[in-house]
Amino acid sequence: MTRDPRRPGPIRWIGYAFGRRLPDSMRDWVRRDLTGEHAAARHVLRGIVPFTPLFAAFLLFPGELWLRGSMVLLALLLALFYTVAFMPMNRAHRLAKHGFPQDLRNPEQARRADADRARYAARYGH
Repeated sequence: MTRDPRRPGPIRWIGYAFGRRLPDSMRDWVRRDLTGEHAAARHVLRGIVPFTPLFAAFLLFPGELWLRGSMVLLALLLALFYTVAFMPMNRAHRLAKHGFPQDLRNPEQARRADADRARYAARYGH
């Protein structure tokens, strides 16, 4: 079984999740990761990974299991909120870090947006 050298292994992916830059040989993978289909879901998963040590630490606190579970749930909800709220800025930063334009979009979404814009212009005369 050979690994694709243009796709990060588990250790590199964890480093990428924590904000490290991947080598230039993986630029295509980074572009697909940040602009491809399901990029938002991958961003949320990648954004939760750095919080897993905190979640594990909350489970080690003394007290009832429901209380520790509630702490983890609250931390998870806050992590999800901030991960989603800062998604455009984090995405732009990762794109720039890997040498792409910050406004790079999914080609299919860009095509649909251009078609919508052209339909609007044709209909309303702008």
